Amino acid sequence: MDFLHSFLVFLHILGAGLIVGIWVARIKNPTVMPGQFHAALLQLVTGILLVGMNEMGDGDVNHLKVGIKLAIALAIAVMAFIGQRKYKKDQPVPGALANGVGILTVVNVALATMW
Repeated sequence: MDFLHSFLVFLHILGAGLIVGIWVARIKNPTVMPGQFHAALLQLVTGILLVGMNEMGDGDVNHLKVGIKLAIALAIAVMAFIGQRKYKKDQPVPGALANGVGILTVVNVALATMW
């Protein structure tokens, strides 16, 4: 179980890195790339699996923290979905939407590490 937990943490961090990395790479011309949406889904799924594993094991789960992080993760996924659909249709992606995906991801990482 330790390996599975570590692997899920790896994928979870990789998802955050992809979202933030693509956001920073496109910061001068902000847009939402399809990879950010896929990374947001990766984060959402791995986060839920990690909480489930902690609930089954000896880990203490802070349900308030998990609830707030889940709400933010859902917002990121929805914003990334909307942005990537606009990107695929060659429609302009509002800068607020693109920056919101990146900023909310950074906020979620901050909550995970500092709370």
